[in-house]
Amino acid sequence: MDIYNNRISRLIKKSRELGKSFLLTNDKNIYYFTGLWDSNGYLFVGKNSAVLLVDFRYGEVAKKTVTSAKVIVFNKLFEELNNLIKAEQTEELLLETNQITVSLFKTFSDKLSCIVLDSEELNIIVDAMRIVKDDAERELLLKAQQITERALDAVLPMLKPGVSERDIANELEHQIKIRGAQSVSFDLITITGKKTSLPHGVPSDDKIRQGDFFTFDIGSTYNGYHSDMTRTYAVGEPDDEMIKVYNIVLTAHNLAMQAVKPGVKCSEIDKIARDFIYSSGYEGYFGHATGHGVGLDIHENPTVSGRCDTVLEKGMVITIEPGIYLPEKFGVRIEDTVIVTEDGCESFASLPKELTVL
Repeated sequence: MDIYNNRISRLIKKSRELGKSFLLTNDKNIYYFTGLWDSNGYLFVGKNSAVLLVDFRYGEVAKKTVTSAKVIVFNKLFEELNNLIKAEQTEELLLETNQITVSLFKTFSDKLSCIVLDSEELNIIVDAMRIVKDDAERELLLKAQQITERALDAVLPMLKPGVSERDIANELEHQIKIRGAQSVSFDLITITGKKTSLPHGVPSDDKIRQGDFFTFDIGSTYNGYHSDMTRTYAVGEPDDEMIKVYNIVLTAHNLAMQAVKPGVKCSEIDKIARDFIYSSGYEGYFGHATGHGVGLDIHENPTVSGRCDTVLEKGMVITIEPGIYLPEKFGVRIEDTVIVTEDGCESFASLPKELTVL
């Protein structure tokens, strides 16, 4: 049984247990269960079967690609859905309420011949499946990371005084794409000097100067799966304060990494990194979460923050990315994406994290 058949079988089993049918409309979730990307389709799952409904534009590719669900090319969507509702004897239908508007929910409620529930239940079911990555997902995440690292290696020689942030961002995106990525995972952060104190600074025509920090927060997408990595480099010799802050962030990062294992709460990981930074004299200069989940979305569950009580399990994928940001001076962030193993974690990243002076 391939991965998509296995996933859809688990979803059908859940439908049977609950006595409710499901309708998925999120392209990424449809891809997760069928292997068909960007279908603009509707995946109906009942207690006996799964059916993917697509329009004419996607009919041919769907029939060639999808084995985990029956494919129907629809002309009248609600007529086809009502036929499926009748065949499955569906009384209650769950939608992905985090994906549809109030207006669209009302349309489904008005046109479908069953009760359409305003419930988070389906969101929770799918999230619980996606939060733990299987071996196939692990390989795709690793491939995305490898593409990102090779692209960064190609761009690092550009880090010299007088080169602009924008030029580096453009070249890095080019290098990521020619190495096989679908796209970059997000708008690349390539910033220098005082702008490194901005956690989500935007590249501009600002130019590197001797003695600057330069921050890369970068990632690529491969077969739908994202990488996410941050490295901070020094262009020329950094001053003592820069070295001190870098080493504090690196220690906080390493302490958090060492704490990641099954059974540990995400809030505990955040506390370890945050307590070390605060106790080192930088309370108030680390204002974001220590990390987040990564997969088909660049930000997904769980969140590695003080408010998240999710208990880590083997196969969960999270980032570890503490930072210190000193306004009008500089900032440092170090980030790896890791997968939880039986007794710890493994990083997808292979690039060194010690302070590198270029």
